[in-house]
Amino acid sequence: MTTLASHTPSVRLAEGWALTGTITLAVLAASALVHVAAGGGTDGFRAAIRLTARTSLVLFLMSFAASSLARLAPSPLTRWMIRNRRYLGVSFAMSHVIHAAAIIALVRADAALFWQLSTIGSVVTGSTTYLVIALMAATSFDAAVRWIGPRAWRSLHWWGAWYIWVSFVFTNGKRVPMSLWYLVPVALLGLAVALRWMASRRMA
Repeated sequence: MTTLASHTPSVRLAEGWALTGTITLAVLAASALVHVAAGGGTDGFRAAIRLTARTSLVLFLMSFAASSLARLAPSPLTRWMIRNRRYLGVSFAMSHVIHAAAIIALVRADAALFWQLSTIGSVVTGSTTYLVIALMAATSFDAAVRWIGPRAWRSLHWWGAWYIWVSFVFTNGKRVPMSLWYLVPVALLGLAVALRWMASRRMA
């Protein structure tokens, strides 16, 4: 039976495509705020890049570990995560679109600084990751699943998720010598894999 609470604006904004829209607007607003707080210009764009890298990581981990958490620790929160896994995944893609927009803005503002911070290799691997994200986001609709078929869809999203996981590990791991704080995202990524392994063992 539908309850009154299910009709409240806060609940509607935390479910389905409304959730994706809410998260996207929140990340966009937060990016604008940190850009202004950092003084605008290149410092502001770099602040927005750092912020969206973190929001993308959190959203990816929520989607990546949702089913494992639902099996290992059933609760209203984990059931919400698995119910909205698709929308969290698309929210991750939108966060990374904003991340890309901040990178492009930095390039346009100071290309020399961008190339001091990046390499051709990182640009190539980053572009490949964006292609994978785009393919997964484009096939996050029922019509796309029917078009490519469930088997191809599962294969794309399984391999795609692991490719993005490797990309996050590499991107954060290579920065550990610069700051030990980068061990935190690496550890969270490792924990997500451990959760998936434990969930698979429980199913066996």
